[in-house]
Amino acid sequence: MSTLSVRQVRFRYLTLYGLRWLPSGLLIPVMILLMQERGLSLAQIGLAATAQGLVVLALELPTGGFADALGRKPVLVTAWVISLISLALFAVGDSFWLLFLVCALQGVYRALDSGPLESWYVDAALAADPDAEYERGLGHAGTVSGLAIGAGALLSGGLIALGPVGPVSALTVPVLVALVLQGVSLVALLVLLVETRPAKGAAALRASVVEAPRMVGQAIGLLRRSRVLLALVAVELFWSFGMVTFESLLPVRLAEVVGNADRAAVLLGPASSAAWLANAAGAALTPFLLRRLGAAPAAALMRVLQGATVVGMGLLAGPVGVLVAYLACYTVHGASNPLHMGLLHRQVDGPYRTSVISLNSMMGQPGFALGAVILTALADRSSVSLAMLVGAVVLALAAPLYLPAWRASRSARSVAEETASGAGDLASGPDDPASGPGLPGAGPVPAAPVGDAPVAPTAGPVRAG
Repeated sequence: MSTLSVRQVRFRYLTLYGLRWLPSGLLIPVMILLMQERGLSLAQIGLAATAQGLVVLALELPTGGFADALGRKPVLVTAWVISLISLALFAVGDSFWLLFLVCALQGVYRALDSGPLESWYVDAALAADPDAEYERGLGHAGTVSGLAIGAGALLSGGLIALGPVGPVSALTVPVLVALVLQGVSLVALLVLLVETRPAKGAAALRASVVEAPRMVGQAIGLLRRSRVLLALVAVELFWSFGMVTFESLLPVRLAEVVGNADRAAVLLGPASSAAWLANAAGAALTPFLLRRLGAAPAAALMRVLQGATVVGMGLLAGPVGVLVAYLACYTVHGASNPLHMGLLHRQVDGPYRTSVISLNSMMGQPGFALGAVILTALADRSSVSLAMLVGAVVLALAAPLYLPAWRASRSARSVAEETASGAGDLASGPDDPASGPGLPGAGPVPAAPVGDAPVAPTAGPVRAG
């Protein structure tokens, strides 16, 4: 990793990140509607989504520790191969249990995929330059993913508008294109991601299996010792519960408003494209929000604003009102993720980074699974609008969980300012009674970045090379 410059690391990371999300853009407008076309009710779709959540919950931490111990590249390659298999099954699946299997495989994929690429980027950037501002790359990643998903969604809508291709339904065509693009992404991953690993082969695999539980234990230890980290990870419970509203229920809400599922899917293609462009624009606002508000206050504000946009999706009449609220939701979403992940990365250094990210993602899985069951059942038995309102309230309830990070950043700045002021007094000259040869090396301590309250790992190097 150290042979690459920061610029090269960032370019490779953003390229792979965009390729990773392009197939998802094709699937987002059609996934729920395609399952309905194949005979699944909303409740059954919710159960399938729960399978994905439970698989991720079971595998998230072990796979995070595995990536830290064995290396990020082999874990990512395995993840993207599994994604290929699941997309192939989704293209032909026509029963509840087969689609249930697709969701379970997607759970394995997401557990393996959660964290290694981002961790590789942060550690590779720090290896190239210990003072690298990797938050900038994380913000750019949000922009890139928004553009990639937007392009995929636009392509998806165009493919659906063309109608069926022979025996293949219009809603299935984007899945086949996503399958091809996932194969292209896998080839790019093999070429672009360069990683220095301590060992390879069967011996490294056996050693990583032994080492992974220790990595997980260290990451959990960090969580237990840091109130800031615990609160940040807990945000995912509420955030992921609320995501069901705009990831799963929005297509149903739009179909309800326009009165036709195929027409809703055609509208949702360009709408999803515009939404992810809005997501990219929101991510580009990250530096501005950091300067004006600070990471933790801005992140808390985004949670409240996102809840408000979901209320709009649930209550506004007509497709225009629903889609305007949808665009606003994704703008806020794009700004939220870099802020949250930047705060999270500031809590840990070294070889446990992927494990901590996995902890964060793991907490989101039961939240999403619970939301998928409760909100889809509520939508079936009552109304989609009511389910969206419940999800909006839960989204906003995450805002106070950013308070510990905000207090920690204020405390760190206060201590740093006092230390710097004291060091200035020490250096003021012989008239200062505190100055003299008994206090060598006095000097100001640099202030911590906004939201920074790092917890050092109990063992291992401070920076992974």
